[in-house]
Order: sequence, then structure tokens, then C-alpha cells
Amino acid sequence: MMQKFFSKMRGGAQGPGRANFYELFWSWLGSFIGIAAVAAISRRWLDPNDLTLVIGSFGASAVLLYASIKSPLAQPRNLIVGHILSAVIGVTCYQLVAITWLSAALAVSLAIVGMQLTKSLHPPGGATALIAVIGGPKIHAIGYLYAIIPVGLGALVLLVIALICNNVAGRRRYPEFWF
Repeated sequence: MMQKFFSKMRGGAQGPGRANFYELFWSWLGSFIGIAAVAAISRRWLDPNDLTLVIGSFGASAVLLYASIKSPLAQPRNLIVGHILSAVIGVTCYQLVAITWLSAALAVSLAIVGMQLTKSLHPPGGATALIAVIGGPKIHAIGYLYAIIPVGLGALVLLVIALICNNVAGRRRYPEFWF
């Protein structure tokens, strides 16, 4: 019984191959422009001293949108719905559960279930929900607006850059599907 359990941890498939220069270049360019655009919008229109629009989970979204463009987890529906739904769940958990560790655990686990139920699984959404709980006074002060700005707007900017950058590249196509 235990041997069978531990044997599952060996894995069975060969790991992924190394990306070629073409893929490396377009992944770098897209992620650079995407995060820079979110930061520039934040600095220009929201707060010149604090990149309010830039949340940590957008870094993980950039990996999916610009380096793993064929993944179902990187598609537009997953990006937008996954982030916004997770943000709403995170804010709700923060507001209803006074114990931070419990609120954080509930936010992430409920966000995962919510994304699964809506077919919008986007792993960075778990971080978006967590940030709603542990993000500090600035994030807590904006309440449900967190789901719109920074989350919705930032995800939309990343998506627009992904649509442009991934389709300018001749051997890339994005998205694989919308809904």
C-alpha cells in the first residue's frame, strides 16, 4: 500500500524540452511589454508613487500568457474570469472571516473551486484571492473595487498585449479558444 503510494511520486513522463531562441524572445518581449504597460498605467493614472495596479499574481499570469500560450490555463476566459472571480471571493473571505489564516485558506480554496465550477481555472487566481486577504491596508480599503481595479483592468491590459504580441510573431497564435 505505502509502496504504491510512494511509487506515484516518481513520475512517468519525460520533462519538457528546452525552448528555442524564437520562443524565448517572444516570451520575454510579451512579458516585458505586458508588465510594463500595467505598471505605466498604474503610475500615470492611479498613483505615481505606488504601482497599485501591479499585483503579484500578474507575474504568474505573464508566464502563462507569454510563455505557455497554448495552455488551457492561459486562455482569455481563464485569465479574466479566473482573476475577477478569485478577487471577489478573496474580498468576501477577508470581510466575513476575522481570523487571517482561516480567511486566507478559505479564499484560496474557494477560488479554486469557483474557477473549476466556471471552467475558468487560472492558477494565478489563487494568488489574487490570497492578496485580497493579506494585501494590507491599501488593498483592504478598496473592498470589492479590488476586483475591477487593479485585478480586472490589469488582466485586461495583459490580455490585449498577449493578443498583439503573440499574433505579431509569425509562428505563434493566441488564443486557442475564447470560451
